[in-house]
Amino acid sequence: MIDKKLVTELGVENMKVRQDAWSHEDDLLLAETVLRYIREGGTQLAAFEEVGDKLNRTSAACGFRWNAEVRRNYDQAISIAKRQRKERKRAMERAQSTEQAPTPFTNVPSISPLEQPIETEQPFEIETELSTELLPVPEAITLQDCITFLSNMNKNSLQSNRLKIENDQLKRENQELLTKNTQLEKRIEKLTEQQATIQEDYQALVQIMDRARRMVMFEDGDERQTPTFRMDKNGNLEQVAK
Repeated sequence: MIDKKLVTELGVENMKVRQDAWSHEDDLLLAETVLRYIREGGTQLAAFEEVGDKLNRTSAACGFRWNAEVRRNYDQAISIAKRQRKERKRAMERAQSTEQAPTPFTNVPSISPLEQPIETEQPFEIETELSTELLPVPEAITLQDCITFLSNMNKNSLQSNRLKIENDQLKRENQELLTKNTQLEKRIEKLTEQQATIQEDYQALVQIMDRARRMVMFEDGDERQTPTFRMDKNGNLEQVAK
């Protein structure tokens, strides 16, 4: 986050700060603006500034987005726009040369070289992409250019729709797997409870069988070891042999 107090002290309260992702509409606006500036003979920097004003982004962010992501999808449209710029420039040069052609006049006094006005030398301007001057409205694009541009947009739209369909399908498959996983977890939990119950029943049965076995062994031992007595004629007890 940017400190508001620091921003106020530096006098840049209206500084553009935006960190959200670029949408498809933002990319389309950026591409249309840059292509229009190319056709008109303008500069990409001026196009980035115009898009930045519309989207509340910096021109550097717009330039980075164009060079990193958007430009690769409009190579053919850029070539067409550059060709239109060259054709328009040649047409303007032909028109200027026609307007500057000398008109024959009669009875015009000749002017000596010393009497000719001295033209101030204009600084030589190098036309680069960083120039901010814009040319007049360009000529209308051809029907073939429109068809090519729309075909490229249609391809991009079809690719976007295909990716969307694949994404939706993956989401559905993921949801189905999550549902199956939940069902399997519940089944495992139920089987675990049943196994614990069976184990308890088995332990109880083993204990019952062990007590029964010991009782039987005790009863058998008593029958074998218990002596039998009888009284003789003198009144004494004597053990009866078995």
